Formats: sequence, structure tokens, C-alpha cells
Amino acid sequence: MMTGKDAEQLARKFLEQRGLIFVEQNVRYPFGELDLVMKQHSEWVFVEVKYRATNGFGGALQALTAAQRERIRKAASLYLQQHNIRESCRFDVIAIDGSEVNWLAGAF
Repeated sequence: MMTGKDAEQLARKFLEQRGLIFVEQNVRYPFGELDLVMKQHSEWVFVEVKYRATNGFGGALQALTAAQRERIRKAASLYLQQHNIRESCRFDVIAIDGSEVNWLAGAF
């Protein structure tokens, strides 16, 4: 059975194979966490990784709530400020259901 850490490693590898550059992983703030921070060309990409072994209770994508999206946006905003980053950014989701990997670029 895959763990959350395994899912993040799978997501990182998946994105690197598609040309994204890894920057950081598991950036934690008191109010939220950034699973993966990547770059694609000059754009910063904040990636939320969702994993479900089965989709019996809804798939991985359905597991991302509005409150979680808001915490991720807040964490990304602070990350950009702390690192004095001015380039554009986007929010992607890697949804892993069992062994199926789905990448939603610009998901929210």
C-alpha cells in the first residue's frame, strides 16, 4: 500500500519526466502545507498531491476541499513573499487513484 510520502515521490517523478523542475517539498506553515514546489519555465507551480487507494469514497480529486484550496493559496502567497518571487504561479493537482495518475494543471 502506498503512503502519502510515496504518492508525493511518484508525483514528483511524474512531473520531472514532463519537464518540470523540482524546487522544494513539504513546505509547512502553521496554517497549511505545500506538497511540492516546482518550476515550469519561469512559472512557479504549487502542486497538491491527493492519493486514494481506491475510489470507493470518491476519487482523489474529490478529496480537495475549498478550505484546503484556501490554505494552499495562503501558504503559496507567503512562500512567494518570503522568497521575493515576482514571476507568475499556478496551482496544480496530482490525483492518484490506485495506480492511475492524473495531472490537472491550473486546477484552481
